[in-house]
Amino acid sequence: MSEQALRIDEAELRGLLDGRWAGVRERARDVVRGELFAPVYGLSVEEHRERTLAQLLALAETDLPAYGFPASVGGRDDIGASVVAFEMLVADLSLMVKMGVQWGLFGGAIRALGTERHHAEFLPRVMSVELPGCFAMTETGHGSDVQSLRTTATYSPVTGDFLIETPDEAARKDYIGNAARDGRMAVVFARLRADGEDHGVHALLVPIRDEEGAPLPGVRIEDCGPKAGLNGVDNGRLWFDGVRVPRTNLLNRYGTVAPDGTYSSPIENPNRRFFTMLGTLIRGRISVAGGAGSAAKAALAIALRYADTRRQFTRPGSDGEPEREVRILDYLAHQRKLLPALARTYALHFAQEELVTRLHELSRAPRRDEHAQRELESRAAGLKAVATWHATETIQTCREACGGAGYLAENRIPQLKADSDIFTTFEGDNTVLLQQLTKGLLTNFQDSFGDLDTMGLTRFMAGKVFETVIERTAAIPLIERLIAASPGRGEDADLYNRGWQLELFEDREKHIIEGLAGRLRRSRKDGGDAFEVFNRAQDHVLAAGRAHMDRVVLEAFVAGIDRCGDKSTAKLLNRVCDLYVMSVIEEDRAWFLEHERLSTSRTKAVTRAVDDLCRGLRPYAVQLVDAFGLRDEWLGAPIALGSEHARQGDAAPARG
Repeated sequence: MSEQALRIDEAELRGLLDGRWAGVRERARDVVRGELFAPVYGLSVEEHRERTLAQLLALAETDLPAYGFPASVGGRDDIGASVVAFEMLVADLSLMVKMGVQWGLFGGAIRALGTERHHAEFLPRVMSVELPGCFAMTETGHGSDVQSLRTTATYSPVTGDFLIETPDEAARKDYIGNAARDGRMAVVFARLRADGEDHGVHALLVPIRDEEGAPLPGVRIEDCGPKAGLNGVDNGRLWFDGVRVPRTNLLNRYGTVAPDGTYSSPIENPNRRFFTMLGTLIRGRISVAGGAGSAAKAALAIALRYADTRRQFTRPGSDGEPEREVRILDYLAHQRKLLPALARTYALHFAQEELVTRLHELSRAPRRDEHAQRELESRAAGLKAVATWHATETIQTCREACGGAGYLAENRIPQLKADSDIFTTFEGDNTVLLQQLTKGLLTNFQDSFGDLDTMGLTRFMAGKVFETVIERTAAIPLIERLIAASPGRGEDADLYNRGWQLELFEDREKHIIEGLAGRLRRSRKDGGDAFEVFNRAQDHVLAAGRAHMDRVVLEAFVAGIDRCGDKSTAKLLNRVCDLYVMSVIEEDRAWFLEHERLSTSRTKAVTRAVDDLCRGLRPYAVQLVDAFGLRDEWLGAPIALGSEHARQGDAAPARG
């Protein structure tokens, strides 16, 4: 970092972070205010559920729910805006998730899998919350393995309806948001049986409660009860025993049943049809990555503001004067706790923005681009995994960095920790998602449309060639130009040369993926069982997925900085990016040493660089977290609202 202090254009930095949907972020800042939305603690489960429903109904009176719905029903048809609006509800993650269930999952499934008739009949009531709903996919026995769900929907030409059945306990719908208390209808994913055949998993609209809130005949509902967090969301379990729904309740965009029981679909291949249907629901996974990022930002804002004012231990030679006690953020060890996490949070922010932009653009494309859609799904899987793991680790680090104050409920971090912890396993278990991403990086798997089932693995492993592909979506000419201008990976290259950094990350990714491909190929030539071969390579599979995401995230960060219009602000962001790069290399220095990408002296230089960058960024730490634009009342933590950061008119944290 330069000796001379940088002048930071705060408006430029905020505008850059707010990005394409800056207006949506500002709208959320205006709407989510006051006592109703202020963070609370100490509520009972029922009190928290009542409060969260009241918050959702209040949001329904605004324009926020309209973003994700088609213009034909009064929506704004802006998928990107809907994801950004979700991200901004960090004041209460229960509200964030309940909003996601109602408008993202329930409403989103009707929009993506239904037809214009379904849209017209149901979506206006979904938007207004006149029709509270559920997304009933997960089963007790099958979470990530959606293709093997066991709930059945059997069509009868005689009665002209579907019979919904839960065949056994393992097939009960579990952890379903809105099911325990508020939901009136569920999008139920079930095996569609018609004309004597099983046509795979499809979605149907199934009423579960009457207008008075009582379960309908044949529907059994059970409350999941208190959870570690998110107790404002009424998760429940559903069983179906002889429940009949009209044929027209099948969400039949990708598969329909005629009155006589004849099944037809515009997609003939069952695997392709299944993954196409699931691919249309990718918005939920992308939203979770963004929500996790917001939780990490909030925790960092609290911890860094506190560290900038909290003093501990007297500086030698100060004669014990209290004002000479050292601010804890001045200690390098404390900087190392928080600043690399802040750098990665910035990097993930730009990667999330790029992913949301891609989702939005594909949603508006006149024709479906299969390759682009598969690439989006793979990247969404990877970003969701790394962003939610990062949030969990960062929030814990922030808790420790705040000492005992970080353990107090009034300082918000315990609730952020409890509420966001589930993000690592809902909308896809992270380990499974990284496996999915890595298999997508091996090009011949992209056409097999298998997941973790044995048949899919067998088809995958039977391929004669395992090729790798490096695909970019962010500022391709910029990235390629920087790499082309890099001095190579030699010892003389400047650690801070961006081209060198990009090439180093790309080289690591290619080496790991090519090594995995070779390992799989050799094992299959030796006659190994397809599943066992892949199972034994799990460590390699996960390493490949992480290396890929490190490279993708770095490229997105570089592209984001390139959009910054203020040179001094861009210089600061370049140093934040350097810290992201150096901390990633430091974490994985064993790989770089073992594979002779870096020498011992070079890895020591990386560690020194992390120290230097932390010291250089320390004066800007609070500015960097303030730039996220999280309102003080959303943070709701007294330790983050000291005299140096007080905001006039912001609410204090509420107590239950």
